[in-house]
Amino acid sequence: MGSRRAGLCLLFWLLLGVAAQADEPSAVVFTYNRFGERGMAITNVTMAQFDAHLAELQSGKYTVLPLPQIIEALREGRNLPDRTVAITIDDAYRSFHDRAWPKLRKAGLPFTLFVWTDAIDHKLKDYISWDEIRALAKAGVTIGNHGAAHHDMALQTPEANRADIEKASQRFEAELGARPTLFAYPYGGYGKRERDLLAEFGFAAAFGHHSGVAYPGADLLALPRFALNEKHGGMARFKTAARALPLPARDITPADPVLDPGNNPPIFGFTVTGDIRGLAGLGCFASHQQAALKVERLGGGRTRRADAPAQRVEVRIPTAFPPGNHRVNCTMPVLGPTNSGRWRWLGQPFTVPRE
Repeated sequence: MGSRRAGLCLLFWLLLGVAAQADEPSAVVFTYNRFGERGMAITNVTMAQFDAHLAELQSGKYTVLPLPQIIEALREGRNLPDRTVAITIDDAYRSFHDRAWPKLRKAGLPFTLFVWTDAIDHKLKDYISWDEIRALAKAGVTIGNHGAAHHDMALQTPEANRADIEKASQRFEAELGARPTLFAYPYGGYGKRERDLLAEFGFAAAFGHHSGVAYPGADLLALPRFALNEKHGGMARFKTAARALPLPARDITPADPVLDPGNNPPIFGFTVTGDIRGLAGLGCFASHQQAALKVERLGGGRTRRADAPAQRVEVRIPTAFPPGNHRVNCTMPVLGPTNSGRWRWLGQPFTVPRE
């Protein structure tokens, strides 16, 4: 009888731990660019794909919230509903306004539009106007800053980046009466220098193009987003991403994701915090390599308590990244029946400047 009671107690605590993992405040952020445009597969989703995404988000399995509300909750450590999702759209293409916006408005789903101001000011073909952006803002759409010139900030000088952000901020203030507090890095490239510049400007949050899940304790000026296009917009990936949970990490190395010849390939590592079990199932992949990367766990082992020792993970990248923007994705299945089929996800961007 005693052994049976002990077994039931152990099962209770294991299930409680699994449930606690599901209750962690976190949010998945998706990003789109173009909608239903032929010949633009890298930045476009088909309307059939987008309709399927909206149907899934309206299925009752998710809570779609305005991005500022999510950022405030993460900053203050307040809880969020399980499977919280945010929608973002970059650049302000005409196809967004004419094809996606009516569907989003009908569905009543909030979203953030990150605007590239020079494209609007120069009235570039296939972009919307300031009048249309004002109408979107009046309708409740959150407007974010996507820079003025849409340059990859990691490849620009500090002076150029400062001038670009100030120029864009001034244009928003002139046209909309306020400066956005959310920023999206053009092309997803950033380093410590760019992140610190955004902090100086007072942005509440900034987003790259690396995959992952936002959670309290993550750097709010280096948050991930799942980018969706024709190749990566299928329903299997969409559902996997929408249900993803964070792999909380600190002490990420290297501290600056912009690499120089002396640290390329980088010695990539991170410390997993909290009650995370099943790290033996962790797999990591680099965007420029087909094979899985070698993952080494340095002590800690399996944990069952929130105050358990943190676990250090080192990822061995065998060859240097070529010039450009790259990603490393580390994922692992979540243990236990409560979250069956869900994955923890940590993405890390790297940029190699062109000589």
